[in-house]
Formats: sequence, structure tokens, C-alpha cells
Amino acid sequence: MHNAALAALKLNWRYLAFDVPPDDLCPAINGAKAMRFIGLNLTVPHKLLALDLVDTLDDSARRWGAVNTIRFEAKDTAGHWRPLAEFPDPPTEIRAHGFNTDADALVRSLREELGLELNGKKVLMLGAGGAGRAAALKLALDHDLELFLVNRTIPKSQALADELRNLKAPSRVTVGYPAGPVELVLNATSLGLQPADPLPFDAAQFSLNRAAAVYDMIYRPAETPLLKAAKTAGCRTANGLGMLLYQGAKALEIWTGQPAPVEIMRRALEQNVYG
Repeated sequence: MHNAALAALKLNWRYLAFDVPPDDLCPAINGAKAMRFIGLNLTVPHKLLALDLVDTLDDSARRWGAVNTIRFEAKDTAGHWRPLAEFPDPPTEIRAHGFNTDADALVRSLREELGLELNGKKVLMLGAGGAGRAAALKLALDHDLELFLVNRTIPKSQALADELRNLKAPSRVTVGYPAGPVELVLNATSLGLQPADPLPFDAAQFSLNRAAAVYDMIYRPAETPLLKAAKTAGCRTANGLGMLLYQGAKALEIWTGQPAPVEIMRRALEQNVYG
């Protein structure tokens, strides 16, 4: 996705993947800084850990409580912090600036993939971990909806519900399954990464026949057991490919200061995921 975009933008950059154990995240970020990387993306479980490892946080990372994008910056002659990409010669003083592009990408994907506007809707959120928490905060704080939180461990979903109430979210938040139909089921758990995984909800307490649409943040495999069951139940469905696309496009714009070639990135993603 990113390398296709970099080629289209005619930038002499390369996007690379690195396996970094959680205990090594701090030296990895510092190493990238020392090697004058333009920026980084972080995935699970690094998004929460990075909150305490970057030098400064953007409002998006501070509000959603997770960092998935880092931009390295340096001071110009006037003492202003600017993206490292704008400096022809490597400066000595560099900082790591943390952003979150996931939350906005999710809402954009729901709108464009499912045609779903969230105000006034009922949403069942499965998972209250890193991805689930950021999604719940975004949905509940930026919209007026009814949110039902379900997590494998009830105290975690209760803590998230309490946090949303303390933040005076305009949405109504309930821990547990809804009694009636919902417009959206949103899976933010890891159940579905493996073909033998069970469904991420308790079928004794909820049926997909009561859902109009189902969104699974997982994008590989392209069709999880949840999405397969949702299609059988007649739900509109989408996987996390759109969210991946839009968070990546925003990250690229943060690094380059240029509009992202979204359709080029989409084609590269679809070819990689779907073959």
C-alpha cells in the first residue's frame, strides 16, 4: 500500500516491516529516530505502549489513548518543530510525535463501505481492548448513539463504560447485549484470525438476525467466520480493509504533507489481500 503510494508520489522512500517484541519497542523507536527514519506505523500490542515512549502526543493520540503513527520531527532555525521529511540535511535534535489515525479511518470506512451514518443508531461493540477502546471512544464521543459493550472479561467493558460516562459522552452506553435489533455489530476482537476460531459473541444471548450490518476489523482472512455467518443471516458486511486503507492514507499525509493517492493504495491492498 505505502510503497505503491510512494512510487506514485515519486518519493525516494521505502516502507519496510519489522517484527519488534514489546520489550524492545523503546529501543526500536529510538533506533529509528537515530537512523533518521521519516516515521513509523505501530500495530498491536505497541499502540498502547507507545503512549509513554514518544516525546509528544497529537490530540488524536491523546484523545483515543493509542498511537499507531509516529512522525519524526526536528527544529528549524526559528525553533519550530517540522517533519523530518522537510530537512535536506539530517539534524541532530529529533523528537517522536505520536498520532492516531485509526479512529477516523473506522468511521470513514463504515460510511463508505456500509453507507452507515452513526447518529441515532444502536451499535454492539465486541471487544474492549486497544482497538475496541479507541473505536468505542470515537463512536461514543463524536456521535449520539446507543452503544452496547461486550468483552470476554466484564470488568474491562465496565471500566470502558465508566470512562465514557466520566467523559460525558453524548451516547448512551450499556454493558452487555442489546435486547432488540441493532444497526451495526462491530468486531474489535482477534477472534476470526484463524479459520477455526469461534464467533466473537455468545449465540445464546445475541443472534445476527437482529443486526442490519456487521463490520469486522480483521481484514485477513478477507472473510472471517463472523462475516460468513453475517452474510448467511442477510446482513450487510465489510471487513477491516477500508479501515486499514484510510488509516494508512492519513499516516502517509502526516509524513509527506501531500494528499495520499487513495485509489492506488486501495488497488495495492486488494491485490495483496485478495490475490
